[in-house]
Amino acid sequence: MHFISHLSAVLALAPLLSLASSAGLVERADDASCILTASGGDDGPIFVDAVQRCETVVIPAETTLSIATGMNMTGLNDRNIDLRGTVKFTDNMTYWINNGFYFEFQDQIAFWMLGGNNLRLFGGGAIDGSGQVWYDAFATNDTLLRPILFTVYQASNVVIEDIKMLNGPEWINFVNEGQNILYDRINISAVSTSVNPAKNTDGWDIYRSDNVVILNSNINNGDDCVSLKPNSTNIIASYLYCNGSHGISVGSLGQYAGVYDIVENFTSTNVHMYNAENGARIKAFAGPGVGAGIVKNVSFSYFTEGNVDDPLVIDQCYMTNATECAAYPSNVYIQDVVFTNFYGTSSGNEKSVVASLACSPDGRCSDISVSNIYLEPPATYGNATYTCQNVNITGNAAYLFGDCATT
Repeated sequence: MHFISHLSAVLALAPLLSLASSAGLVERADDASCILTASGGDDGPIFVDAVQRCETVVIPAETTLSIATGMNMTGLNDRNIDLRGTVKFTDNMTYWINNGFYFEFQDQIAFWMLGGNNLRLFGGGAIDGSGQVWYDAFATNDTLLRPILFTVYQASNVVIEDIKMLNGPEWINFVNEGQNILYDRINISAVSTSVNPAKNTDGWDIYRSDNVVILNSNINNGDDCVSLKPNSTNIIASYLYCNGSHGISVGSLGQYAGVYDIVENFTSTNVHMYNAENGARIKAFAGPGVGAGIVKNVSFSYFTEGNVDDPLVIDQCYMTNATECAAYPSNVYIQDVVFTNFYGTSSGNEKSVVASLACSPDGRCSDISVSNIYLEPPATYGNATYTCQNVNITGNAAYLFGDCATT
């Protein structure tokens, strides 16, 4: 696995000359660089046009672009977006529900798609999804289609760095059919200001993608900090601070009949996880009518956790009751997994249980290593408990789990 080098530096801007346009949005130095200013209306079309025509597009620090229509920036080559100000999507729910870019996978829509080759988004600015109206609406209608804040689609050699991502209605980042993608210094906040929580606000969802690296980022949200969906290979998610999330998740996998899901070569190290449902987690469906797949060569290390319901989890009977899981074991095999150097405390939600490795029978899990585990429940629940079934565990902390026979 290799890290991605930064793309070429942004071209220096010469003294600007005004370019007349119907919206009056673009000032240009030459064919290589453009500066955008807000029009007072929908800035989406001129933003898309500028990125198609100019090698570098700058949104100045005091500028907020109001985006009222979907932005399809796919098929680009050698482009830089220097986002110093804010790109803010309107809260016109009716428009977005009917006009968001649709993805069949898990029935998703998106505000903004960026794709192509050799792309860079940077600058210290913000992308704002106006999420509060969506959080409130979803509380009374859980079938509501909500837009993904930012989607990298059919892209290669992309760097996204030093960007704030705010108030996403649902998933924050979706990497779909990407290769060689780097996220560095991303600050995510998706937090409701009402009694209605911000749900399904995953920090990253990775799907059908290879060599994706996520580093040095802060995530404050209401679902997975990072989630590896089917066919994610050679992924790094490290040096992260996650608050309020559902953890660093492999899966869920094996949901759809006739589909074979793969997650291979995943490393997650130096993660701080607080006030979360899960810490490090692998989840796969079992039961009748599900799919198949493999999880292989996964390493979780140096996790520091506080107030986490389930700090360390394999769940190979995800969303499946024990009877059905025994009768119809998961067809997603889990192999070569390492959990090492885990520290901190659970929330007590599972009483004294701080780690659970629950596999389907018939050898569906193999080569699971657990070492240097120092997890404790709140003092009220006494000593830590470690539970497992249907798995042979190695490593210097294997003794914590005791008997892992079929139950």
